[in-house]
Amino acid sequence: MIKHYLEVTKPGIVLGNLIPATGGLFLASQGRVDIAVLLPVLVGISLVIASGCVFNNWIDRNVDQEMARTRNRVLARGLLSSRAALSYGAALGIAGTALLWTLTNRLTALIVLIGFAIYVGLYTLYLKRRSVHGTLIGSLAGACPPLAGYCAVSNCFDAGAVILFLIFSLWQMPHSYAIAMFRYEDFAAAAIPVLPVKRGMGTAKKYIVAYMLAFVTATLLLTLGGYAGYTYFTVAAAMGLSWLFMASSGYSTLEDRVWAKRLFVSSIVTINVLGVMMMLDVATPTSDTLLAWTRPPVSVHRAELASPIPAKLPRTP
Repeated sequence: MIKHYLEVTKPGIVLGNLIPATGGLFLASQGRVDIAVLLPVLVGISLVIASGCVFNNWIDRNVDQEMARTRNRVLARGLLSSRAALSYGAALGIAGTALLWTLTNRLTALIVLIGFAIYVGLYTLYLKRRSVHGTLIGSLAGACPPLAGYCAVSNCFDAGAVILFLIFSLWQMPHSYAIAMFRYEDFAAAAIPVLPVKRGMGTAKKYIVAYMLAFVTATLLLTLGGYAGYTYFTVAAAMGLSWLFMASSGYSTLEDRVWAKRLFVSSIVTINVLGVMMMLDVATPTSDTLLAWTRPPVSVHRAELASPIPAKLPRTP
């Protein structure tokens, strides 16, 4: 039973979101991370993501039975009761939200809750089965963990947060389309209206390249805005262009599913490398950056982390 309770949280997805979340936190703290902020952020985000995955598994239990890659999931096989799953999912979500609300700030908790609502309510419960645009809406939820990590330190939704949101939501699109292409038969059998099934592989390839161009541009904005250094810029450009080159080769391939699977693996490598680089090569925005308008206001959290020793008060004349 312990194994079933673990599997229903989709631990791979939970762990896969921790590097981007940590990257966002390091970015906002300019590399000076307080463990008292880091631990509750990562634990709280993990609990809420796990909760969303439990509800996703419960909602999709019948659809999962139609797909080869999901028919052996715990709830699809009836190895866990609906009541147990719903209670478990609710407990995880409440615990994670309470942790973020009390030990970080309300903005962080709100961002995670919005991500949960989009993923479970708008995407899984409604759009996934009804619209080809479900993937786009779902991508908004995927951008919430790094955004929450950032705002846990900054406590404000500044231009850095906007750039992070663009990076991770844009990344979700080619990543998700690649999955839909190499799992084409599964999505078709379950009548899930993803882009490759509804409009064909050729159209999906065009969208993939377009989203990748936007993604690469967004990744470079972190340096242009003064949030990351030029080592990050170099790595981001190299990884992004390499991923884009791989995507463009899809126009001439005869093995769409093989190409899509390689693109999927490359997407995971790309986003994790970027997450690590956000931790390693941070910068402090200044007035002479190319995008000076992105300089964030100094919040309580940012000021405390950047200046751990209080400045001397001026003498009263």
